[in-house]
Amino acid sequence: MKKNMGNTDRIIRVIAAIIFSVLYFTGTVTGTVGLALVILGAVFLATSFISFCPLYTLVGINTCEKKA
Repeated sequence: MKKNMGNTDRIIRVIAAIIFSVLYFTGTVTGTVGLALVILGAVFLATSFISFCPLYTLVGINTCEKKA
C-alpha cells in the first residue's frame, strides 16, 4: 500500500477519533449513533496509523507531501 495521507490529515483524524470516543464514553451520544461514531473513530485511528485511506484511492485524493 502506498501512503496517501499527510501528517495534517492524520492528526485531524486522531483528534476526531478522540472526540468521538469521549462523546460516547461520557454518555453524551448513545445508542446506534454512538456506536457508529466509535466504529468511525476506530477506522480513523487505523487509517491514521497506516497512513493509507482506501476511500482516498477510490476518489483519487492524495494528501501526502511530495518529495523533491
